[in-house]
Amino acid sequence: MKKIILTGGGTAGHVTPNIAMIPKLKEMGYDISYIGTHNGIEKQLIKEIGIPYYGISSGKFRRYFDLKNFTDPFRVLKGGEDARKVLEKVKPDIIFSKGGFVTVPVILAAHHKKIPIVIHESDMSPGLANKIALPRATKICCNFPETKALFDDKAIVTGTPIRQELFSGNADKAFKFCGFTEKKPTILIVGGSTGSVVINEAIRASLDDLLKTYNIIHICGKDKTDDAYENIAGYKQLAYVGGELPDLFKLADLVISRAGANAICELLALRKPNILIPLSLAASRGDQILNAKSFKKSGYSYVIEEEELSKDTLLSAVNEVYENRDKYIDTMNTSSEGNAIDTITSIIDSLV
Repeated sequence: MKKIILTGGGTAGHVTPNIAMIPKLKEMGYDISYIGTHNGIEKQLIKEIGIPYYGISSGKFRRYFDLKNFTDPFRVLKGGEDARKVLEKVKPDIIFSKGGFVTVPVILAAHHKKIPIVIHESDMSPGLANKIALPRATKICCNFPETKALFDDKAIVTGTPIRQELFSGNADKAFKFCGFTEKKPTILIVGGSTGSVVINEAIRASLDDLLKTYNIIHICGKDKTDDAYENIAGYKQLAYVGGELPDLFKLADLVISRAGANAICELLALRKPNILIPLSLAASRGDQILNAKSFKKSGYSYVIEEEELSKDTLLSAVNEVYENRDKYIDTMNTSSEGNAIDTITSIIDSLV
């Protein structure tokens, strides 16, 4: 049997594309294992679907001063030894990496053992972990033509693997789940896997005005719900969503989201009119800003920079996007993005 190790962690965005590919890989006859951190979000998500999971030591690479910069290199070295032991035990034919700091020791160990490596780079510009890993890749999959141009013929524009269950949601189930009683257009707010204080505050400041026209589903993030906003008609706040997400997407007429590459590729695939609020340069390396600009340029998204986010700019954006929703959907329908799962698994199979 062909054996593959999937790796990726740190955020849900580094895990869900791997999960999306698992059914196809099983169908193709692959024995699948996963390497992640000892206690990251990936451990819970992968164990829930019954894939063998191996936790390794992991350190973070930072561009700024932090006392952990003195200790994390040793965690990375320990992670390399942990990864080597897993590779010797599993004996994979190939590695597929979705990124995150935990993948660096895995890639280095696999490269040393001459195991083929496929890396998926979601963003327009590679993050620090992938910058270290990419030179060791056999093939590089990416979302944007701008990214492919950074590399030689190792790079292929594939898009992001999308979980197939996202396409099979039930709007009626979502309506009942949220406890809505009045039929109105629905706005879904997704602030990333950990939520966003800035977006949450802007939504709550605008809530009275929004609820005049819309039902609101607000995924706030862990520990970011507010008891003061419970039991408001037409408003449902949730810390985190699991199996209900496809239903919520189906019900949504408009989505407000961060601009992580996986999130925006899901919105494009689902043809959901959207407002993107990318992480600011003060809180990130600017990858979400580049992603959002690319989608705005293509006509897929309306963008509000975080520094410009206010009650007024949010309400204006919501009304404009909803009024022009058919135009956004028509533009997204012209996208040439194909079936990323089939494309990437074909690349994997060609290297085994």
